[in-house]
Amino acid sequence: MKAVILVVFALTVAAVLCLLEAYREQQYFKVTEDVVVSRRLNGLKKEKKIVFLSDLHNKEYGAGNERLLDAICKARPDLILIGGDMLVGKKGCSFAPALEFVSKLPAIAPVYYACGNHEQRMKRKPEVYGEVYQEYQKQLEECGVHFLENSSVLLKEDDCRIRISALELPLATYTKFKKYRVTEQDVTACIEKEAADYEILLAHNPVYFDAYKKWGADLVLSGHLHGGIIRLPGIGGLITPQAIPFPKYSGEMTTEGEQTIIVSRGLGTHTINLRFLNEAEMIVIHLRGEKDS
Repeated sequence: MKAVILVVFALTVAAVLCLLEAYREQQYFKVTEDVVVSRRLNGLKKEKKIVFLSDLHNKEYGAGNERLLDAICKARPDLILIGGDMLVGKKGCSFAPALEFVSKLPAIAPVYYACGNHEQRMKRKPEVYGEVYQEYQKQLEECGVHFLENSSVLLKEDDCRIRISALELPLATYTKFKKYRVTEQDVTACIEKEAADYEILLAHNPVYFDAYKKWGADLVLSGHLHGGIIRLPGIGGLITPQAIPFPKYSGEMTTEGEQTIIVSRGLGTHTINLRFLNEAEMIVIHLRGEKDS
């Protein structure tokens, strides 16, 4: 009987600790530092620093997201890239928290914003959402935010031409309980290839990294998977929003050959408001040429 009581007690303590950890992870975020080295960046005279934000989903870290803004300022980025899903694409949900936060970013560094499936859904379905997304984008553009929608911008950084592109695949690529095939040709149909020394692709869904590589991306920045909701040590994320278990890329930096994907675990949650062993994160990316490493 004592053994049973001890087992029940131990399980109860473990459950309470797990709940406390899950609660803690909903209140805080970490700053992840990733270093990306490439010979294609040898034209840079010094490293370039990028802050990458994704999947905020209207989350607020302090009034007006002051804690998150402080962390971005401390990073002193040359560029801020947004990977989408800063708001919640549900009818009746306000975009005010996302608007207030993102509107303050151009005062820190140039901002380029790529849509996630939440923004894309609101944009593509005005019969459901009206002109809510259009108003959100308009107000942010007036604050100096640059939106990229299946389009690119070429930045001249020292002697290096860095092209930043943002990909919007069909909404069907986010369908739950279904695997969707995306090819290099599908990506090219959205964004034409152009000459650049280094190609950064903002692509919200990391599942299609193979297609992004074949298209020619040197660095892919993704989010969407919220780190797999629960992360298992030595394995990674547990499940995708499409309900596909154990995604290959879910919340880390992976380099294959000379091409790299960085998948943000996101800053917020929606619907399933759960994180476990999966802290929210703001990512600081250090871009360096091989000569600097």
